[in-house]
Amino acid sequence: MSEKNGSPAPKPTIEELRAKTQRDRAELGETVQALAAKADVKARAKEQVEQTRQRVRAQAVEATERVREAAAAAAGAVSGKAHEVADQTTIKVNGNTRDQIRNSPVPISLVFAGVVAAVGIILILRGRRR
Repeated sequence: MSEKNGSPAPKPTIEELRAKTQRDRAELGETVQALAAKADVKARAKEQVEQTRQRVRAQAVEATERVREAAAAAAGAVSGKAHEVADQTTIKVNGNTRDQIRNSPVPISLVFAGVVAAVGIILILRGRRR
């Protein structure tokens, strides 16, 4: 019955009933498929494993990129510092070596005589072995 005037509601036609039945069947089929998917624990577990695997791979790629960037930055900083220290050391050594040679208490002629004596001894020892 109609709510406003108390007359009965018009009866649906056969086409309307068939259309409603088709809609209901489609909805019921979707519902059954959804329930079947929820009930398939093995498939859900595989899907969860695959999602987790993809997430871990993505995190590994990100971590690798961050480590490479940090390593490159650290290598650049260390290289720069090493060049700086090497330059400072070279300057100090060059300056100190010249001063040590000029102020050395051992004359150059004594150093030369020592080298000649060492070479002579080596030649004599080699001659005895033959």
